[in-house]
Amino acid sequence: MAKKIIPPVKGTRDFYPEKMAVRTWLYRQMRAASESFGYQEYDGPFLEPIALYAAKSGEELVKEQAFVFPDRGGDLITLRPELTPTLARMVAQKQGQLIFPLRWWSFGPFWRYERPQKGRAREFFQWNIDMIGVNSPEADAELAAVGAEFFRRVGLGPDEVHILVNNRRLMDARLDALDIPTAQRKAVFRLIDRREKMSASAWEAYAGEIGLSPAQLSGLKALLADEDLWQQSEELVRFFAAAEALGAREYLRYAPYIIRGLDYYTGTVFEARDRDGEFRAILGGGRYDNLVGDVGGNPLPGVGFAMGDMVVTLVLEKYGRLPQLSTQPAPILVTVFDADHLLEAYRLAAEVRRAGFNVVTYPEPAKLGKQFKYADRIGAKVALVLGPDELAAGKVALKNLATREQTLIDHTNLGPQLRQYLNL
Repeated sequence: MAKKIIPPVKGTRDFYPEKMAVRTWLYRQMRAASESFGYQEYDGPFLEPIALYAAKSGEELVKEQAFVFPDRGGDLITLRPELTPTLARMVAQKQGQLIFPLRWWSFGPFWRYERPQKGRAREFFQWNIDMIGVNSPEADAELAAVGAEFFRRVGLGPDEVHILVNNRRLMDARLDALDIPTAQRKAVFRLIDRREKMSASAWEAYAGEIGLSPAQLSGLKALLADEDLWQQSEELVRFFAAAEALGAREYLRYAPYIIRGLDYYTGTVFEARDRDGEFRAILGGGRYDNLVGDVGGNPLPGVGFAMGDMVVTLVLEKYGRLPQLSTQPAPILVTVFDADHLLEAYRLAAEVRRAGFNVVTYPEPAKLGKQFKYADRIGAKVALVLGPDELAAGKVALKNLATREQTLIDHTNLGPQLRQYLNL
């Protein structure tokens, strides 16, 4: 009886070549959007002390979502659930040696212990991009513009996705007007952040549980319905003006219910959503002016956002924006004519590689028809045949796998002829 296949860990994904091609394509678009604004790539460790996140990320992330375990010395460490605290630590460690403002970006794996569902897993890949050292609405607008640039590059227009913007300082001022005390703000921000995640009755009940009076709840509802409120914020007026100058305004819209759940945000916050509201947030971020100081460095302003690979892939699939991607990096298959010519095939493959091409060699002697079929299945464009007749004539037979036509090319001028043939 066959052994039972051991399944993967719940909430993780296998990246077969087709899925890996999509992930690699997304990474290239993230890199292109980041570098078009001058951001440098970096990364941090996959393991961090849990104390790093306990400093500012919020109780829910630390207590409920982090994969926490003791190391052999007894210290509690975690698989990283996000990157911003790591960034703050890295900046604090070399603060005197770095050139500010920093513009850094990264793409890598993260882990959160939560219920797997559509668009959410326990292991995911995430784009992180931040500017450290500038405290201005214009810097906030640049990060939003990077997000808009990514959407342009992957073919998602402003009629399909938009970036929703709010400002926590503006919300604080309006909560002051509703006589909601400072000690209650964290709970109220959490209430606002959960508005779209709960039914209306459950949301109102939750408001009562955190101590809002009926009058305060009524005022909060009116506040969240006021889409012109941003005009009362100098920061947001400057933000939208800068976004206009940066060519990103068409993607942006003020949304008073966007608040972001993490505790370290202090100013402008934003999320990208698909226009139909079918999926979770595509990306999210904002200003976090106190974070570097909270991990031991001198206080520095910062702004950034993160985008996971799962929701954006779902959105791209919905709108038919995922390109046809080849999983085969080698357009050329070198065949093995027979056992006596195996090493000649290897020498030919090595020669073609030295000419600058990716090449796959059939691993053993077999009928040429079988080898051509294999070449078709892996997506190669041409097959090269080097048998006794070709060797005697100083030629190589080239088979076009699309048209099935075969031609002889000069062995001594192989590179230029292949380049011309493949339109490279």
